[in-house]
Amino acid sequence: MKMAKLHQNELVLDHTPAGDGSFNLWSSCRRKIIDAMRCSGGISRNQKSIKSPAVADIPKLEEAKTSISECRSDSTIKSNGNHKGSEKLSTLMRMSETSPEEEQRVKLKEVVRRLQSGGDGDALGGAREVRELTKDDSQSRTNLALLGAIPPLVAMLDSDDLHSQISALYALLNLGIGNDLNKSAIVEAGAVHKMLDLIESPIQDSPNPDLSAAIVANFLGLTALDSNKSIIGASGAISFLIKTLKTSTKSNSNSQVIQDCLRALYNLSILPSNVTPMIESEEFISFLLSRIRDTEISDRILSILTNIISTPEGRRAVSTTHDAFSILVDVLNWMDLPNCQEKATYILMVMAHKSHSDRQAMVEAGIMSSLLELTLLGSTLAQKRSSRILEILRINKGKQVSENYKGRAGAAISAPLCGSTDTESVDSSNSFPNNIAVKQLVEQSLQNNMRRIVKRANLTQDFIASEHLKSSCVSSFSSSKSLPF
Repeated sequence: MKMAKLHQNELVLDHTPAGDGSFNLWSSCRRKIIDAMRCSGGISRNQKSIKSPAVADIPKLEEAKTSISECRSDSTIKSNGNHKGSEKLSTLMRMSETSPEEEQRVKLKEVVRRLQSGGDGDALGGAREVRELTKDDSQSRTNLALLGAIPPLVAMLDSDDLHSQISALYALLNLGIGNDLNKSAIVEAGAVHKMLDLIESPIQDSPNPDLSAAIVANFLGLTALDSNKSIIGASGAISFLIKTLKTSTKSNSNSQVIQDCLRALYNLSILPSNVTPMIESEEFISFLLSRIRDTEISDRILSILTNIISTPEGRRAVSTTHDAFSILVDVLNWMDLPNCQEKATYILMVMAHKSHSDRQAMVEAGIMSSLLELTLLGSTLAQKRSSRILEILRINKGKQVSENYKGRAGAAISAPLCGSTDTESVDSSNSFPNNIAVKQLVEQSLQNNMRRIVKRANLTQDFIASEHLKSSCVSSFSSSKSLPF
């Protein structure tokens, strides 16, 4: 077989490349074959076509095969090297690509850098970005606090620029949402006193409404943490909240500020030591009671009063307020607001249990008919508390009647001994003074209740003048066992 021949001073090879081979690979192999044949001296460019015997061509054929095999091995090595290089390149490309979490962390670091730069423009822009980033993202709140965003934001409260102050306040507000560690860190950084300094600044005669709203919102968030209640309560924030509440209620300018003030005061009133500053504030209790008929805020006012009457000072402050019991008894008739009824019955129950004079004031305010109505028509909790108040008032009335009777008789009445032959009858009403008291209470309550029902139904007053109806009702309640205790 003839592997090669010279034709017109060129070497022509008979070859059949593989279907999947490349042109570059064959060219490289051909050059190696030509070089090997030239080195052996069998081919010369100046020679014309040479026809050699088959035996003479055998060494050249072996050299060609060797060259081809070497070429193939070299190409295999190169292909393996190229494959390894491509793997390294892809690895480097993957390393160069950053994850979304890493991009977010880089962004947060840039925001904190702007806050810490000290420039007014950078700090203001950073505070606004913190506010936006922490609005709905709890992880950003944690990461920004760890990166040190809280101290520069608190330092911005010392700025003379109103926009910087408000932006920093709302950024701090969002950082504290649902994050107790951030709330504690904000207070430890001195934000409470800086907020109060903004309000008490002599530069402004009256604080800016937007600034006051931002401070109230921050106090609401910070007071939700128990460890902050004592610090904020002792800082003077209570008087600021009460003053803002009165001003906002009087002008009726911002209902959200009113709600935030009441909620912040409720959080603070949970701690008993904060009740004293509240009752010492100028007419705060009377203000709450005067606004209790406002159904939009009545539930929150009653919630504050439930915490206030938990202390002896608070109970005295409520009982000495003008028309306090009349207002609270009136709340018992709000059938469309069961939550308010439940809170009002709790306040009256605690005060009736603690003070004899308060019990007398409740009876004079007409509480009996309202309690009887609640025991029948109120919620489950209101029924239980109303029954408890009725029991307290019944016992108190029984003691009063017993003491009065003993004073008139000059001596205690004793029950007859067993087997006594004394045929003198003993009046059962004198033997059991509690029954007299119960009858009086039931009769009075039924009459008041009937008047109230008739008034609601717009019926004539002659309807309640029926003696037969009175006697039948009283006889049906002639025993204390019939009361729903």
